[in-house]
Amino acid sequence: MLTQKQYKLLMFINKIIKETGCSPSFEEMKEAVGLKSKSGIHALIEALIEREFIRKLPHKARALEVIKMPKFKPKAIIEEEKKREIALQNSSAQIPLYGKIAAGTPIEAIANETETISVPFEMVSKGMYYALTVEGDSMVEAGILNGDTAIIKKAESANNGDIVVALVDDCEATLKIIRKEKSEVLLIPCNQAYETRHLHPSRVKVQGILSGLLRTYH
Repeated sequence: MLTQKQYKLLMFINKIIKETGCSPSFEEMKEAVGLKSKSGIHALIEALIEREFIRKLPHKARALEVIKMPKFKPKAIIEEEKKREIALQNSSAQIPLYGKIAAGTPIEAIANETETISVPFEMVSKGMYYALTVEGDSMVEAGILNGDTAIIKKAESANNGDIVVALVDDCEATLKIIRKEKSEVLLIPCNQAYETRHLHPSRVKVQGILSGLLRTYH
């Protein structure tokens, strides 16, 4: 069974080699494991070599190869992950994730609560919120990209210039900037490839105002 620091160092070495094709530097390993001296890293590396988890590559300075991965996590690592998970749960809120909303051509509104998503409390401090997955590219100039998760504060009205979830003809939902004029409502994209929609006020209902975005990088 590996110690906590041996396990952390092995995971870090394996991650960096997979990402870059090269072994991490001693400085990077010191920072990843939380050690201040190179001698401590040397000791961990020798322990991993002795247990046949890694080996040094000949004729290459500071080159390591991962031979195998451990079957079990150290107890300290498991407890650390549990504490981190509890801390995350305590610092986040669960809101319904309704489905996809078009940021290009409108799609049928999805309002069935099928799952939830965790969001930071500071994003949903007051009011009622829900989340929608953005589909399309008509809001890219506002920094809203395809695949983003839009955090929406429920509302039935909005100010000119707000980015809103607008329900058109009770069946289509779209994410756009709203502007109200005397005889019509404008739904304005943030992409020059798309045209502004001019609609009679009776055809448009505000369903919420954009509060924030979540983005996953792959």
